[in-house]
Amino acid sequence: MRCDSHPFPHVHLARPLRQESRRLFVSRMMTARLLSQRSCQMNMWKGMTVAAHCTCVSMGQVLRQRVIPCHTKALRHVFDDLQDHFGHQRPDPRITFNTSLAHPCQGQVWNGELDFTYNINGDHCNIAYVSMDVCVDLTAKLVHKHGQPMLKEYGNSWVYVYLPGLTLDKFKSYLKTGTGWDVSDEGTVYDPNRNLVAIEAKMHHESGQPKPSFWVVKDKDASGRDISFSRIGSVQEVNAQPHQQCIHRGIGIFSVSMEVEGTPNFEPTPGAGDEAKLTFTLVSVRTWGITDCVAPIVHAPSKWY
Repeated sequence: MRCDSHPFPHVHLARPLRQESRRLFVSRMMTARLLSQRSCQMNMWKGMTVAAHCTCVSMGQVLRQRVIPCHTKALRHVFDDLQDHFGHQRPDPRITFNTSLAHPCQGQVWNGELDFTYNINGDHCNIAYVSMDVCVDLTAKLVHKHGQPMLKEYGNSWVYVYLPGLTLDKFKSYLKTGTGWDVSDEGTVYDPNRNLVAIEAKMHHESGQPKPSFWVVKDKDASGRDISFSRIGSVQEVNAQPHQQCIHRGIGIFSVSMEVEGTPNFEPTPGAGDEAKLTFTLVSVRTWGITDCVAPIVHAPSKWY
């Protein structure tokens, strides 16, 4: 196994990997078409057949010329070019955090999804993904005496990701600036010996859901625009291979949601003493290699919650 001087070294940017950003963009194209068709249907119902045709064409042109190119640009910026991610010895990302809370009509918890607005050469493009330098833990975990795993569904519905404490602090400061919310430490484990934080990252795993993709660098000695990656499967598929059950260092791409305690009738507001609990969902990972410089968690830590 390879051990670098630091599990989060400074690495130059990778050249574009267009396949994944195209695949993720399909859902937006379908949404645009649906909105255009729905506008036609509504206007025709009002008897404005000619106007409906004009509205439909105009909306389609606007979506293609403005929304779609900007969204595509942001996906490529994050997934392909690996720009503006949080990490060790990285420049401050040019990102603004946004969110809005909604109540699910039950319980006391309000929740919302984080959106991220990237400043890409003066264009402010919004997507639901953010990336960070992380180590993804695919090491084998302990089991009970009766053969049952101590960390249920590990490697299938969730994994540990490790990142420097300063990286998470930077992420929290961006969230505070953009939304006003302070972040709870609930759901994280701090390793004071290495100044690392462990986060439980969820993963889509059910049938019909896109599983997180796992990419490996083709040439570890390459640099700059010569760096490229190959997709070798989903995180779950890689985790099932014994020779891949290591700690992989790279860039993790996440969607992030938040929960805040409140009351059904009153939306909680930042600054009132409440803190937001974050949930990270791993969407994709680009790996530079493996490291044995990080001690993995092998069973449920006593201070988890």
